[in-house]
Amino acid sequence: MNALFEPWSPVFTADPYPAYERLRAGGRVHWFEPTGQWLVPHYADVSALLRDRRLGRTYLHRFTHEEFGRTPPPPEHEPFHTLNDNGILDLEAPDHPRIRRLVTKAFTPRTVAALEPTVRRLAAELVAKVKRAGGGDLLADVAEPLPVAVIAEMLGIPHQDRGLLRPWSADICGMFELNPSDETARRAVTASQEFSAYLRGLIAERRAKPGEDLISALIAAHEDNEEVGPGGSRQKGGGGRGAGRLSEQEMISTCVLLLNAGHEATVNTTANGWWTLFRHPDQLAALRADHSLLPTAVEELMRYDTPLQMFERWVLDDIEIGGTVIPRGSELALLFGSANRDPARFDRPDTLDLSRAENPHITFGAGIHFCLGAPLARLELAASFGELLREAPTMRLAGEPEWKPGYVIRGVRELPVEL
Repeated sequence: MNALFEPWSPVFTADPYPAYERLRAGGRVHWFEPTGQWLVPHYADVSALLRDRRLGRTYLHRFTHEEFGRTPPPPEHEPFHTLNDNGILDLEAPDHPRIRRLVTKAFTPRTVAALEPTVRRLAAELVAKVKRAGGGDLLADVAEPLPVAVIAEMLGIPHQDRGLLRPWSADICGMFELNPSDETARRAVTASQEFSAYLRGLIAERRAKPGEDLISALIAAHEDNEEVGPGGSRQKGGGGRGAGRLSEQEMISTCVLLLNAGHEATVNTTANGWWTLFRHPDQLAALRADHSLLPTAVEELMRYDTPLQMFERWVLDDIEIGGTVIPRGSELALLFGSANRDPARFDRPDTLDLSRAENPHITFGAGIHFCLGAPLARLELAASFGELLREAPTMRLAGEPEWKPGYVIRGVRELPVEL
């Protein structure tokens, strides 16, 4: 099955879905020697395993590297791992629920609803620029700046510094690809050091002069055992000593994670979604004729061409999948893109249907690591797609896009359009 799964091939990256179909037909789990992972392509398995507590995003809460049969990362990678390993995406209990409980306060329905005017204003400003120019690169002009600006607003990043965020994020996220190169690791380490140093300085400023932003609220949780409330407000915690505390490193890692996870999927869903619509003119015409389809359209675009193709889990205790025993110490590669096209769960999965009513895609994950920013991502996507549908109803593709080399976080390099 190794010949079917070629994550470093530009042809595969451009369209992995035929290979996924063959993987699903070939069984429930496949060993992939080049990365030393077990590939899991079926929806039912991926969905169940995301909730299975015999698996973990990390194993260090239970084992050392040596006990788990793994080689520790090189010492020169330490800045990246210190940053990454203290974020909730790569933590398990008891640290994960403690930190997530604090950060979730910033993503309640009321808080996200309060952000809607800001999100819509930013989307309108970006689309207006494209309209005045008669077109441009939809990725660079709309898809990237909108979610970055929203997260920067939430964190209270000064406007003059926001240009630093996307390059740092891109370099750090390079380490999430399969078998990253030495150069990729070097860039990720440098970005981790620079981003961490920047946030330490910003945290020091907010300690001296708190605001109503998320960083100020996290500082309060760190120093006063208070919790993060809507809009960055602070309220007393009641979980006992330490229940509402964050270390400074956890604050830094949380802020970086919110930026990285808070925009990568939204960026690629926007650009990949419009590329999908341009290739399905009948569906695009239906959406342009009836904007009330937008909520189901956003969900369908996330399912049809999944922005995060793979999510990994460590096997903490032996498990069995389809008669194959997967021993402790193994790593699973859960293929989100394949799961979202599984005919066992979706009717006509290879057909784009913007009116699809039942759409339990797993683009945002499942279980305790379900994306806490999902409501905000949906708001941003609805705002940008809606604004483009209203203000650029004749927008069309101006050139064939080229895919970036990354497979795990999969997207186009640019999406040229004209009005």
